[in-house]
Amino acid sequence: MKMKFIVAGLLACIGIGAQAQNVKSEEPKGKAIVQMFGNFHTGFGEKNDDRGFDLERSYLGYEYKLGNGLSVKGVMDIGKSSDVSDYQRIAYIKNAMVSWKKGNLTLSGGLISTTQFNFQEKFWGYRYIMKSFQDQYKFGNSADLGISAAYKFADWISADAIIVNGEGYKKVQKSDGLNYGVGLTMTPVKGFHIRLYGGLNEGAEDGKEDIVNMAAFMGYKCDKFSIGAEYNLMQNASNKKDADLSGYSIYATMNLSKETALYARFDDLYSKDDWNKAKDEQAAILGAQFKLGKYVKVAPNVRMGMPKADGAKENYSAFVNCYFGL
Repeated sequence: MKMKFIVAGLLACIGIGAQAQNVKSEEPKGKAIVQMFGNFHTGFGEKNDDRGFDLERSYLGYEYKLGNGLSVKGVMDIGKSSDVSDYQRIAYIKNAMVSWKKGNLTLSGGLISTTQFNFQEKFWGYRYIMKSFQDQYKFGNSADLGISAAYKFADWISADAIIVNGEGYKKVQKSDGLNYGVGLTMTPVKGFHIRLYGGLNEGAEDGKEDIVNMAAFMGYKCDKFSIGAEYNLMQNASNKKDADLSGYSIYATMNLSKETALYARFDDLYSKDDWNKAKDEQAAILGAQFKLGKYVKVAPNVRMGMPKADGAKENYSAFVNCYFGL
């Protein structure tokens, strides 16, 4: 009789253990990446005919943690292309990367996110409304094929280095040149951040100059508000000698509640000896953001563009940007 109870108890334990193991194996180790950026916009005055609904970009992907500090990430970027009609959408592979984190060291390889303006973009916090300064004015690429390393020396200081092709994630490698970058991030006191970056993108062909990028950022963020400022310099843009671009961006956010925030930003882009005067400009944006639950954000805003080209007039527009993301 006792033996029957013992056998029954063992079978029950095995059954419970098997169920627990099944439950554990079913626990997700990764997460889906789904993000969509859309808007309704209308211009005023001379830009009055520029209005309508727009789906600017969609990100679809998955990130999976393998354990022991290893993780893989794949993301598709579906958006506009300057090479085809604006009515079409092109799909690119934005990320196809492997990362390994051990202690204070992080290594990444593959089609990775670059470090040139990633910190500033996250601090700005409204990528779905407007790209950060360097991305907006094409100082560099947000992703590229290569390797990167980051090391946290202490709670207040870390450094990173990256080597990539230098042509971005939308193009194949056409030349033999590489893009090298190093960055330093400091947080001397809680909430106060300093970021310095320098990069060299090799020309690698006769008649093409090396592109030099330098950036400095300083910002403060707390629960109630944030304010940041960055200065950026790109020498020999498009590998052309003395085709230098520089500019600054100042942005701030005030959190009225967990669901509501106000934001503002001012950009100023200018070129050496006015070689890029036709595209140089000042731009300003002012708006609010409302979080509608966990996954949806709505952000009405007004924008002003002040081109520096001779005879160009100021332009005004209103946007309602929308974000959905998991």
